[in-house]
Amino acid sequence: MPYLLIQTNVDISEAAQDALLKTCSTLLAAQLAKPMGYMMASIAPKQRMIFAGSDAPTAFLILKSIGLPELKLKALSAALCELVSEHTDIPPKRIYIEFVDVQAKYWGHNGGTFG
Repeated sequence: MPYLLIQTNVDISEAAQDALLKTCSTLLAAQLAKPMGYMMASIAPKQRMIFAGSDAPTAFLILKSIGLPELKLKALSAALCELVSEHTDIPPKRIYIEFVDVQAKYWGHNGGTFG
């Protein structure tokens, strides 16, 4: 049920996209103690984006999950910024992350919900 969306204005090769998504999925499964079988991640490169009035490389991430542990958010932010920066050369100061804790009853899967 964790879902990570990475939006960026950077052009990223398909191989680099695959590597980033797999690495992020592994990291999040471990950090959130969620089964890899429920992890979902996507990337939207080459988006028209500006941040702080500049179209320099930037990224916006949205992480949605049931039961996001508040005490782990700073560590997750640091880890995700580091991974995205490593794979895209976007400085962490140009990356925003939105964390969304979704109630189980509002997350559907396989014809039902988790709550």
